[in-house]
Amino acid sequence: MTTTVERGAARAIQRITATAFGPYQTAIVRIGFGTTWLVFLLVELPHRHQLYGPEGPWSWDMGRELVANNNAFTGLLWSDSSLWFETVYGLSIVASLLLILGWRTRAASALFMFGVLSLQNRSIFVGDGGDNVVHLMAIYLVLTRCAQVWSLDARRAGRVVPGAPSRDRVGPLLWAVLGVGLVVGTSLNETGPFVLVLLWALWVAQGLWWLVCRYAPRGEPRVLLDVLANVVHNGALVVIMAEVCLIYATAGWYKIQGSRWQDGTALYYPLELDYFTPWPALSGILAGSALLVLVLTYGTVIVQVAFPFTLFNRRVKNVLLVAMILEHAGIAVLLGLPIFSLSMIAADAVFLPTAFLVWLGARAARARDRLLSRKPDPGQPEGETGEVPRTLVG
Repeated sequence: MTTTVERGAARAIQRITATAFGPYQTAIVRIGFGTTWLVFLLVELPHRHQLYGPEGPWSWDMGRELVANNNAFTGLLWSDSSLWFETVYGLSIVASLLLILGWRTRAASALFMFGVLSLQNRSIFVGDGGDNVVHLMAIYLVLTRCAQVWSLDARRAGRVVPGAPSRDRVGPLLWAVLGVGLVVGTSLNETGPFVLVLLWALWVAQGLWWLVCRYAPRGEPRVLLDVLANVVHNGALVVIMAEVCLIYATAGWYKIQGSRWQDGTALYYPLELDYFTPWPALSGILAGSALLVLVLTYGTVIVQVAFPFTLFNRRVKNVLLVAMILEHAGIAVLLGLPIFSLSMIAADAVFLPTAFLVWLGARAARARDRLLSRKPDPGQPEGETGEVPRTLVG
């Protein structure tokens, strides 16, 4: 009995250290949150100065006073110049696009986190709830190996002979530029030291990764770094899944305590508010059906409370997952909260089945090939780029 348990534990440890779990799930989360933040930045581009910039009601001096009290990190308070604000905003757009494409994903994810935290912490009173999810996921993503599939990094790594020394030149140049930026940022930063420590740790780790891949691609240091990267990735993936469950569990149990949720009328009230009715006629039709309001109100509570308990039953979990995605799509249309809905759908995607994601990737690849009027490469499996030989992607 003891031997069987020991063997099982050994196999589990071997899997955790030798494999980065959920390559498709982390890839779709990466693409989802990169897209969500990019859409938000582009939609609010005409209003960026009022939301986070020098024309906002929360002045630069008030912002410094706020972060001095809550110790939040924001690079926007390193300078009060308009040029610096435009630089950070533009960098956030570029980082989001690079994260979606999966180009130099480790650096792109770090820049993505920097942009998200800098803008959101500059004016914490702007947002609709989805910003909190983006805030958390931006931190978690930098710890994952989310470019194993569906990324330019994966395509580039697929051309490298496994075990061959790294000949990458763009990576070290980008690493040096980011190092200079970190030195300058560290000298100007006064709050949020945890984020700077994380950024420095990522910078050092990526430099060490490149050195090992360049000079000892087959040695024990290479194996050790790969094991550490897998453990950190798997731990971050578990945290992401736990975070989603916690969001739904707390939301559901708090709803149960509300009298309007208990009597089944909670959905009626936002449908009667002008702020949450982008389509008044559609909202009026829904609000006019007492039965439909009752079913949707109770259904929302049931799905949110039950979801964390269904993770060990694949079929039930998938049914509730579809229900939650449809719920957020409905919120985007009926209540006019598209960014909130996109962020929650992106978070839900971590639970999507691998078979469905592979199928989705195949359909996307076919659509891409038709769009570009070229035939798929017969030597490449449809819809996926395969596992990355972990020479380039840390």
